[in-house]
Amino acid sequence: MIKTYNNYGDYELIDCTDGEKLERFGKKIYIRPDPQIIWKTAKTADWGKAQAHYLRSDKGGGRWEFFDPTAKNAQDINFDFDFGRLTFIVKPTDFKHMGIFPEQAVNWATIGNIITSAKKGEPDRDINILNLFAYTGGATLAAAKAGARVCHVDAAKGMVGWARENAAKSGLSDAPIRYIVDDCGKFVGREQKRGVRYDGIIMDPPSYGRGPGGETWRLEENLFDMVTNAAKLLSDKPLFFILNSYTTGLSEQVMEYLLSEVLPGMNVSSYVLGLPCKGSGKALPCGSTAIAVTK
Repeated sequence: MIKTYNNYGDYELIDCTDGEKLERFGKKIYIRPDPQIIWKTAKTADWGKAQAHYLRSDKGGGRWEFFDPTAKNAQDINFDFDFGRLTFIVKPTDFKHMGIFPEQAVNWATIGNIITSAKKGEPDRDINILNLFAYTGGATLAAAKAGARVCHVDAAKGMVGWARENAAKSGLSDAPIRYIVDDCGKFVGREQKRGVRYDGIIMDPPSYGRGPGGETWRLEENLFDMVTNAAKLLSDKPLFFILNSYTTGLSEQVMEYLLSEVLPGMNVSSYVLGLPCKGSGKALPCGSTAIAVTK
């Protein structure tokens, strides 16, 4: 099942074909590669409006080609949810990313709505959320905007700083958010020893990476142990555990099965995250999510 959100605010997937997608972030239009786009359909005139194009290199990585110098500049984009507006700073990075994965709006809405519902049922309850591999903080902001305390953890100092800036833009400068620059696996281990517990855990690990000490991370090899260890941090009244993956070989059903094994007392489901494409009217698959919620 592919899930999309009903309002992507200042973002739009205009078209996608021949290994690339044409996207609008705010007032700027970009072309970025996507290996899952294997079809070759005719390009519309909209492709000629692009202000920047990320070109892949045969040796790995790539570079931006800017047709409009202002496309290099940072800009703010907004997403509106039932629990409030979130604002993000977007800009082209050397690794083709823009500082936001808009397809995650589905999960941000889910996180915010679950927390909002829990707060209505227990207005005085302090809800503590752990966001691992937290990037620039989309899920962190959703949880905080809905009224939770959040621990935001990422190994990249620059991404954590970016998350702080997004929080400020979203009116959450004074929200109860702890920003931690650390290896997520090591942080989880220390939290276990400290006896810290969380009512919700969000995990969005990379497919491959290296830790600060040169440790190698491969999702398929390390994910089960990581989820098992993180699940030990759940409180006695957990709200959710959300697991996201962009690894194409790791299906949503596999992640659902994994969470079912680790969290047998919770309801587990899964779905493919999608972005509605204006040109085709179809949804472009953009990753998978499995979610466990309290029965």
